[in-house]
Amino acid sequence: MSTASRPVLRMMVRPRWIAALVLALAVAAAFALLGQWQVERAVEQAVVADRPTEEVRPFDGLVEPDEPTPQSATGQRVEVAGTWVAGDTVLVDGRLNDGTPGTWVVAHLEVADAPAGGLPVALGWAEERADAEAALERFDAEAGAAAGADEAVTVTGRFLPSEAPMLPGDDADPQRMQTVAVAQLINVWEGYDDRPVYFGYVTAAEPFEGLEAIVSPPPEQTAELNWLNVFYAVEWVVFAAFAIYLWYRLVRDAVEREREEAEQAANASAGTPVA
Repeated sequence: MSTASRPVLRMMVRPRWIAALVLALAVAAAFALLGQWQVERAVEQAVVADRPTEEVRPFDGLVEPDEPTPQSATGQRVEVAGTWVAGDTVLVDGRLNDGTPGTWVVAHLEVADAPAGGLPVALGWAEERADAEAALERFDAEAGAAAGADEAVTVTGRFLPSEAPMLPGDDADPQRMQTVAVAQLINVWEGYDDRPVYFGYVTAAEPFEGLEAIVSPPPEQTAELNWLNVFYAVEWVVFAAFAIYLWYRLVRDAVEREREEAEQAANASAGTPVA
């Protein structure tokens, strides 16, 4: 222990400064509890309420045509009725199904049980593109026959927001699609200028004949901390540390004051003028 620190320690153990330390510790504890409370609030507010995405909901009221997809609708299982539009079916390449690349067959459904609008429906997946092409031809033939009878269908599946168009590479076929981009689909759907469209698509729970079901798991429940509460918690910790530091500085000041008073008294007794 250094000689310079001994006066400080002797000052710390005086009853007056012990009482001051108890008070400083109490203040620091209160600040620490407030910091803990702020952290708990940050964690509580970060918990995302579970959405019943696996409960099949009517499509009507979930989203609106020509409007962005709300977060609450993303990943929701839905039931939607409408009529197929033959000839608008496309293939989307490079789609993974449990890690295996393949091709989706995506059809055009005109919604009938909600505000009118075009809605892409992914009918299923095939590992070989030839199998997907064969399924597309069969589907268009059936959809064309049903169109004459104005036959409505009901589709159950998971609703997902529209993807961004992906530009083909230098060696890629410019006609091949790699994403379910509504902005791109309406350019290939026959006569679909200035008509309502839903900016999302449905992955059908039941695949079309010759295709496999698309693996479409429920969305992960993500959470972000409320960083404002975290910042407040850090502030309270700083305040708690400052309460202890303030007590220490007051002790140091008391030691310096006693030392100066002792020097003045010694100079006065020796008859030395005080500067």
